Amino acid sequence: MTDLQDLYQELILDHGRRPRNFGRLEDANKTAEGYNPLCGDKIRVYVRVAGDLVEDIKFEGAGCAISTASASIMTDALKGKSRAESEQLFKAFHDLVTGQQPGPDTPDLGKLEVFSGVSEFPTRVKCATLSWHTLRSALSGEGEAVSTE
Repeated sequence: MTDLQDLYQELILDHGRRPRNFGRLEDANKTAEGYNPLCGDKIRVYVRVAGDLVEDIKFEGAGCAISTASASIMTDALKGKSRAESEQLFKAFHDLVTGQQPGPDTPDLGKLEVFSGVSEFPTRVKCATLSWHTLRSALSGEGEAVSTE
C-alpha cells in the first residue's frame, strides 16, 4: 500500500509542479474564476465548447499542489467529453474526495483516483474541488466567480 501511496503522491506533485494545460485559452467561449480563501488558491478556467463538446480546456492561477494538480488532471480528463460526461465526472470526483461510495453508474476516474486520500483531510476537499466548481460555473454560462466559502 505504501508504494501505491508514494505513486499517488508523486503524480500529484508532478502535476502540481508542471501542470498540463496551464495558460490562457485565447479562443475560449466559456470562462469563470474561482477562489479558495482558506488556502489562497485562485484559478481561472477557460473552455472552448462546440455544441455539447468540450473541445479544449485550460486554466491559469496559483494554488497549493492539490489544487493545481486537480485542475491539471481535470483538464486532461475532460477534453473531448460532452457536458453530460463532464457533469458525471464532476459528481464521481466529488464523491471520491468526500468519501462517498461510488454508484453503479460511476464513470472511470482514471488518474483522478489519486485524490482518493483527500477525503481523510476535509480542509483539502475545497482545494481539490475548486477547479471543478469553477468549470461548472463556466459551462453553465454563468461565468460568476466561485468561492469555496
